[in-house]
Amino acid sequence: MSSSASAVVNGGISFWFADDGLPAVREPLAEDATADVVIVGGGYTGLWTAYYLKKAAPFLRVTVLEQKFCGYGASGRNGGWLYNGIAGRDRYAKLHGHEAAVRLQRAMNDTVDEVVRVAEAEGIDADLHQGGVLEVARTPAQLARLKDFHAHELSYGEKDRELYDARGTAERIRVADAVGSSWTPHGARLHPVKLVKGLAAVVEALGVVIHEGTPVTEIRPKHAVTPYGTVRAPYVLRCTEGFTANLKGQRRTWLPMNSSMVVTRPLTDEQWETIGWDGRQALGDMAHAYMYAQRTADGRIALGGRGVPYRFGSRTDNDGRTQEATVEALRDILVGFFPSLAGVAVEHAWSGVLGVPRDWCATVTLDRATGLGWAGGYVGSGVATTNLAARTLRDLVQLDSGQGGKTELTDLPWVGHKVRKWEPEPFRWLGVQGMYATYRAADRRESRSRTAESSRLARVADRVAGRH
Repeated sequence: MSSSASAVVNGGISFWFADDGLPAVREPLAEDATADVVIVGGGYTGLWTAYYLKKAAPFLRVTVLEQKFCGYGASGRNGGWLYNGIAGRDRYAKLHGHEAAVRLQRAMNDTVDEVVRVAEAEGIDADLHQGGVLEVARTPAQLARLKDFHAHELSYGEKDRELYDARGTAERIRVADAVGSSWTPHGARLHPVKLVKGLAAVVEALGVVIHEGTPVTEIRPKHAVTPYGTVRAPYVLRCTEGFTANLKGQRRTWLPMNSSMVVTRPLTDEQWETIGWDGRQALGDMAHAYMYAQRTADGRIALGGRGVPYRFGSRTDNDGRTQEATVEALRDILVGFFPSLAGVAVEHAWSGVLGVPRDWCATVTLDRATGLGWAGGYVGSGVATTNLAARTLRDLVQLDSGQGGKTELTDLPWVGHKVRKWEPEPFRWLGVQGMYATYRAADRRESRSRTAESSRLARVADRVAGRH
């Protein structure tokens, strides 16, 4: 591409913050304090949980503790995919039965509409556009996986999903070499930072206390410990996703997996005419090392994928800076999908971490013996799943405190799920590096082959990952 590496803004948290502005940081915790519920983490999970708790029980004293500022983590760096995917559904079907997993999927379908509803009701302008999600296949092996994927989704009750051939795909978006696609209406594009800023403002107006610049170093029953004081509360809810490993005793709970993104300059009307994409669907593919993209409200393409997947020792970055090799790899994906954009400048690149449990299953839990709760392990599907997790945490707190009974949400199969910890170093670093190197090798092999069979390399990587 014609843009030079030096012209790309690299890091600075994310393009979304560059676009909408960094927030003024709220006051940190000044001294020991008390609350009815203390929430650790000011991202989507924490803010949605605060929102639903205060809406259900306005008298509750709810405090949110955030190490930097609201949205600093994945909530301010993601691809803006509000969609109905949830990590671990197939495993939950094996553990609890198919019907339980269908109920979980139905709840996720409804969650997309719930986020749109609340944003509209609360006046949060997050550039939402409900165009659904289109996932494309570009090789015979990807097409075979796409058809299996489509049929699999139908088996979980998604009767409104549609399957397109090459021509039907091109009528919606002109992706080079696309041979088919699957579309679900249960998805939307949004501006991640506008959503997280709007949520923070709404919960603060409801009376939630938010302390930013306040890292929590340890969570124990009825205590959230910070350098500036301890907040005591009957319920302490951990909503820290990819930053969970920073907490005392949590180093191996969830692995902080890196995902990286680039965004182009705004395209011209002529360029959009060449590409299509009038429906503004969220866009993904069926590669093993998959990509995800959206057409932004101001006419850019924001595109992401795995870069360097994991930092030794579960370390996380500070400002989202991305290796140049990753930026180039994402440029290559962009031009591979849309060759007519070969000369379009990439303006911004960044990275962030998402939380990956050892069995790749999202969970939500409240330990009634200790009052400790947590939600996360979304494996990159958190923009919508956070909302379902938050409503579930609300119901679990109300159930435990006697303010409510069991609900449909507290009975979902991901509630209370337990998983073993990740291996110690250097084994987890070697495993993750090897896993993604193998997925990329599988994609390269499939791109050179005309067979419909998926590369055996991918099955090896799946076993290493613990996905099957």
